[in-house]
Parts: sequence; structure tokens; C-alpha cells
Amino acid sequence: MTTTPAPAPDAVAPAAAATVPASVTRNASRGSRPSGDRTAVSVSDWRRPSVRWGLGTSQIVLLVLLVVVGLGPLLLLARFAVTPTQDILRTPMDIFPNGIAWSNLDTAWNDVQISRYFLNTVWLAAGSWASQLLVATTGGYLLSVLRPAYGKVVEALVLATMFIPAVVLLVPLYLTVLDPPLLRSSLINSFWAVWLPAGASAFNVLLVRRFFDSLPREVFEAARVDGAGPYRLFWSVVLPMSKPILGVVSVFAIIASWKDFLWPLLVLRDPAIQPLSVRLPSIQGTTDLGVFLAALAIATVIPIVLFLVFQRLFLSSAGLGGAVKG
Repeated sequence: MTTTPAPAPDAVAPAAAATVPASVTRNASRGSRPSGDRTAVSVSDWRRPSVRWGLGTSQIVLLVLLVVVGLGPLLLLARFAVTPTQDILRTPMDIFPNGIAWSNLDTAWNDVQISRYFLNTVWLAAGSWASQLLVATTGGYLLSVLRPAYGKVVEALVLATMFIPAVVLLVPLYLTVLDPPLLRSSLINSFWAVWLPAGASAFNVLLVRRFFDSLPREVFEAARVDGAGPYRLFWSVVLPMSKPILGVVSVFAIIASWKDFLWPLLVLRDPAIQPLSVRLPSIQGTTDLGVFLAALAIATVIPIVLFLVFQRLFLSSAGLGGAVKG
């Protein structure tokens, strides 16, 4: 039995080198990135001091402009909230020329009763959030995971509602709340008049449905094989995998409810249960400027806190971390 002698190392090296693309060899010899990882500025250009300093300076200037545009109004409102009214009118750009007026916050919270309107807004936002989250998750689960025979028709009807202007729906929606079917009692001056219509958000349903379409079907099939029914599959499998989209829908729902003005103005006629968005314009003409700006600053606390808490869910793309085990 004859054996073929192994080729010498010197003979293998040229053959292996011949299979390497010429572009990779050139990039490796120049110490740059592979051709598939190209950027606007090449490595050789970035090594030039003029390009590096120019791009670095432009990035810093752009960052400063974004910070000024984004945080400038909020910081200015926060400063005006604790500035005496005379200083705001006479020298608005000076930084506390006559001291800090912490009494503006106390007067706005207690005397102007911003605390009551703030609590009303929190209740309205919490109920609207629960209503929208319930409808969006169950609707998206039905259209994406369960997929009934009539699912396409339902999805088309939900999508069609997005083409109807919201102003057109005000009158029929108001008449429905004024005399709701089967209840025999008007919902005017009740938080339910805001909570129930808030759940009818076609955008949230389609948004959640789109996210559920991206979830791995293998997990659903494995759960069904293990004996999980539709409710158990929804509660124990789908929802834990959907934390990013739940956070996004939550922020959208709360912010939309926090700034809503027209509908609460129509259905909440009693000033004692009106939210900040309705009461602040009403008290503007009879309230001291510094106190009013303090009230505005208080009204912006919740949206800012929500952004700081949920910003990682907006930027995160790892929504399936706990769904599939390796």
C-alpha cells in the first residue's frame, strides 16, 4: 500500500495565499478596514490632523447645539419657575438677580391647587394607559399569534380607522358617551369618558401586532406542545418577550393622555376633576406669572421622568433576551 507524501509547508503557503482576495490583501497591507466595512471617512484620511480636528470640532458643535435646543427650553422654564415675576419681566436673561423665589412652587402647588389637577392628570393617564395596553396587546395577539380566519378582515378594518380624521369622530363619540348603550347612565363628568375611548387606538394595535410578528414561532410551538393554551401562551410567553414594545406603547399612551386638551374639556365639565392640560389655560389670566410658570414646570415632571425611565427601551433592540435559551 502506497501513501501519498504530505506536501511541504512551503508548497501549501502559496496555494493558500492564492485563495485570499486581492482586496483583503491590499487592505491588510495598508492596515485599514476590510472593504465591506466602509465609512464616510477612510482610515488614511482620519489620520490627517486637519480632517481629524475638523470632524471632531464639528461633532462637538453639533452636540452643543442639540443640547441647547433640547434642554434649553426646559432649563429656562425651571429657572423661571423659581424666579420672582418682576425679574422675569425686567431682566429675563439674568440669573436670579434678586434671589430665588421658592415660594412660587409652594403657591402653585397649594394655593392654585395644582396638586389636585396634577392628581387628576395622573389618574386619567393611568386609566388611559391601562385601557390602551389591554386593547393593543390583546388585539395584536389575536391578529399576529392566534390568526383567526377573519383576521385579515379585522386588520383591514382597524387600518381603515386610521384614515378617519379625529375631529370627524368628536360628535358621534360625544353622543355615545352622553348616552352609552346598555348603561342607561351618562359618562359625562366621569373618568370613564376618557378611559374607554382612549383604548380605541388603531396605531397601537398595529404597532404591537407588527412586533409580535417578529417573535420566534418556535417558542410558541414549543409552548403549545407543553400544553399551554391561548391564555397561558399570551400571559407567560408572549408578554414577557414583549417588554420593549410594552414600554414604547406605555410612553405613547401616557404622553398622549397627559397633553390631551380637547376631549377632556368636552366630557369633564367639573373643574374639580379636570386635568392640568385643561386647567392651566383657564388659570393663566388670573395667576401671577412666576406662579404660573412654576405650575407649568410641575406639569412637565412626569413626561421627563418617563423619558428617563424608558429611554433604554426605545434604544434597545435586544427584546428577545429571555425568550430563547441557547
